[in-house]
This record gives sequence, structure tokens and C-alpha cells, in this order.
Amino acid sequence: MVETDLALLAAKLVAEMREAGTASSPPDLNRFAAQISNRFQARKDEFAILRISSDARMLCFLFPSKLSQVGTIPLNSPHSLAAKTIRDKRGEIVNNFPKYRHQTVFESVNISSQEEAAPIQKIMSSPMIADGKVVGVIQISRKVREGERVGSDFTPADLAQLDTVCSILGKYLAELPPPPLIPPKPPPED
Repeated sequence: MVETDLALLAAKLVAEMREAGTASSPPDLNRFAAQISNRFQARKDEFAILRISSDARMLCFLFPSKLSQVGTIPLNSPHSLAAKTIRDKRGEIVNNFPKYRHQTVFESVNISSQEEAAPIQKIMSSPMIADGKVVGVIQISRKVREGERVGSDFTPADLAQLDTVCSILGKYLAELPPPPLIPPKPPPED
């Protein structure tokens, strides 16, 4: 029943985006992230949507939009769970993420002015697939600062629910043009 309710919520949110014609705007994705992450007892800043770039070589952050300004993730990156999710075309749960070899650059970014960045402790990652083609990834994590309680492990049932959400959002995103690569900003001149 919970999975059905989550699927209905995701479908409703996507239908509203489609009807508004806002093509996955930051406010729409913000609302989507807030409502879906809440169902997984996660905060909005623990939710990420990544989309394959127009050249099909990178993953670009759609949400949180602040991370899109930090950079992209090469699909051939050996130390990226998101890239691995794309390559394997299957979801994964890592309930001991600090021991998983990964780059931490995105974890160090303050997503909001209200909270400081915290390292990811637990994460699940699922591909968004439409018509047999992977278009992106959704990740939900549990981030904590030193001394805070981590929260419950993600379960296979959680991943199955996330897979359902990914299927719904993935079909919508596949209708839209992929994001262009944003060239990195040149370093300041001395």
C-alpha cells in the first residue's frame, strides 16, 4: 500500500510539472524532492536527481541545482555510485558509505544557508529508465555531522519504492531535451 501511495504521489507531481509546462524547473524539482524524500524519512538536501548530459558522457545535477554549478560526473568514473548505477542499470544500497571509495567534492557543498554540509553515511541509488534507455539517477542519502544519529538503514523495500519513483520521473525527463554541459568557470587571474 505504501508503494502504491508513493507511486501515486510521484505520478501526481510529474503530471503537475507536465501540465504547467515548466520542464522540470528548480521550484518543481524542489517540491518533488521535498515530498518524495519525506516518504523515505530523509531531508530534501539528502535527495539528488542527476541526468545524462546532451553528449551522453556526463551526469549533470538537476537537483539540488546548487550542485549543477559545482561540476559534473563522468559516466566512466570508477569511484562514483551514480555513474555505476547508470552503467549497471540497476539500483544499489550502501549503508556504510564512508567505507565505499568515492569522491567527496559534492558532499562538502552547503546546499542551503540553513545547514552546513555533512558527509553521506548511507545512500541508495536507482536508475531512471525510459523505453529501455537510462536517462539519469535518483539518489537518497542519510547525511550526518559528527555526533548526530545516522538513522535507519535503507532496505530492499526502500529501493523497490525508489525504483518506482525513478520509473515515473524518468519517463517524464526522457520527453525533455537533456541538459547541456555547463563549461567550468575559468580560474581567476592573478
